[in-house]
Amino acid sequence: MRKNVLITGASSGLGAGMARILAAKGHSLALTARRVDRLEALRDELLAAHPDIRIVVHALDVNDHAQVFAVFEQAAADLATSDGDGLDRVIVNAGLGKGGRIGTGKFEANRQTAETNFIAALAQCEAAMEHFYARKTGHLVVISSMSAMRGMPSSMATYAATKAGVAHLAEGIRSDLIGRKGLDIKVTTLFPGYIASEMNEGIEQEARLMVDTETGCRALVKAIEREVVDAAIPTWPWAPLGQVMKHAPLGVVRRMV
Repeated sequence: MRKNVLITGASSGLGAGMARILAAKGHSLALTARRVDRLEALRDELLAAHPDIRIVVHALDVNDHAQVFAVFEQAAADLATSDGDGLDRVIVNAGLGKGGRIGTGKFEANRQTAETNFIAALAQCEAAMEHFYARKTGHLVVISSMSAMRGMPSSMATYAATKAGVAHLAEGIRSDLIGRKGLDIKVTTLFPGYIASEMNEGIEQEARLMVDTETGCRALVKAIEREVVDAAIPTWPWAPLGQVMKHAPLGVVRRMV
């Protein structure tokens, strides 16, 4: 079992949901986010329910790239034991969903989303893979989105582009591992559909296909523990819908979202 798991963006939403499920399964956790008060409350909740695991929390703004490397290194040291050295799995989950239609003066919001969802994810992947290459083992998990299947309209345009970018980044990392003997390193890309979280509160058009946070997070953790190459989450209806989104005319895709 990949015992020690680091999750970015763990103070709420999918990050916190996955942490709860992984803790119940006996994983020790490094929880990172900007909102330390929420991380500490989550840590206390999980340790009360599962006193046999270890949980460390670290303040982390993923846009501070030097801090990403420092926090990953410290978390690995915090969770190191005599029978396991550091981080076994890193879940690149931190993200931002704001933005506006291109050409309407929303560049600043779109820039922040692009930097958080792609450049910061690149830093997280770099820090994780340096650790895994040194250990010759590990599991990198990148949270993309079903919106990565195609270019999305309006306020989703930049968000979808970043999620397509991180999916290709993960695939490139996976490609680098082909034929590398002596390495037990896996890379998983997950494409969540509509899962209830703070990021999408109040988005009415998604409600008909949205699942609750716990259901979505259980599906995410199941795919993570299987160490799949990639997966739509939940599988139904998103696996078939993903194929439609990839190949349907753009006008049809626009009406779907």
